Amino acid sequence: MKFKKKVVIMVLDKRWFQILTMFILIFLLILLISVTDFIFDPIFKYMGAVAVPIVGAGILFYLTKPVMHFLEKYKINRVFSIIIVFLLLILLGFLISTYIVPIAQKQFSNLIDNIPKMVSGAEDIITYWQANQNLIPPEVNNTINDFMSNLQSHIESAMSFIFGFVGQLIGFVFALVLVPFFLFFMLKDGERFAPFMTQIFEKKKAENIRALMHKIDDALTSYIQGQLIVSFCIGVLLFIGYLIINLEYALTLALFGMIMCVIPFLGPFLAVIPAIIVGFFQDPMVAVWVVVVMIIAQQIEGNFVSPNVMGRALKLHPLTVITLILAAGSIAGFLGILFAVPFYAVVKTIIVHFYKTYQDSKVNQDDALI
Repeated sequence: MKFKKKVVIMVLDKRWFQILTMFILIFLLILLISVTDFIFDPIFKYMGAVAVPIVGAGILFYLTKPVMHFLEKYKINRVFSIIIVFLLLILLGFLISTYIVPIAQKQFSNLIDNIPKMVSGAEDIITYWQANQNLIPPEVNNTINDFMSNLQSHIESAMSFIFGFVGQLIGFVFALVLVPFFLFFMLKDGERFAPFMTQIFEKKKAENIRALMHKIDDALTSYIQGQLIVSFCIGVLLFIGYLIINLEYALTLALFGMIMCVIPFLGPFLAVIPAIIVGFFQDPMVAVWVVVVMIIAQQIEGNFVSPNVMGRALKLHPLTVITLILAAGSIAGFLGILFAVPFYAVVKTIIVHFYKTYQDSKVNQDDALI
């Protein structure tokens, strides 16, 4: 009996048993939450309601934090530094709304008005192709005929999707009204978050958790600042290239490309599709030049911009990025595509940190977090 009791005590003291117990408790907690979803549903709705302003303020926080710290180096009070940051953001918004938005809006309206003409041209091309091809399999012909007969319904579906997206965009804009308030307090009290969260832990464990939070902050800073700067550079390069090849709606298509390039890896391929379509209907040779412009922009970005801006901070393999984007897109749609890589970077940082802590705890038990 004493021997069995001793064996049980030894097993209970093993780290692997404690970790296994922790995972079991976590899964039981998840199961309990799923069973009692009527309790947590209001909480999740509240989190969804504040997600947009928090995420928007978080992105602006990582973009403006270096400016605030730069001003503080010159002995400017933090509150005044934040006010200067807000004034710079207002100035930037004024310049964009004055000099960029009207041109882009006009080009976008012209592009929308030109869509029926482009659709008609596509119908003529398909009809000509069908009339001059005798070796087309019947299945292909049937597919083309079905598509042509339902073309109007496809256009209507696309337009309803656009209007639905506009409705969601209006709700998104209303949520953005709260972003300045969240941003102000993030800039003002952001450095107090880690000490507040770790005050209940022992000193050494608190230092370990603060180190983890610092690593997560570095990973998010590298990704958000790097990805947005890279996207901006690609947008500028595309705009210059589109002007050189005299592509219609150059500013609108370049802005679309800049937004799409926020998506890692797949963004540049998505960015060039509308430009190729517009260029093809303008002149087939222009479509070829659009591809050339995109390749040149990608080479400049890949060899000069990304290495100097993002470096190898996240250390993500391209295959990992593709897998993450495809999986996140099928699970959570466009938002999943946007946030898959930073979410993975945070999870990877946490796992690597806990593994290193576990390795250190083998040498010194005081280094253990659990």
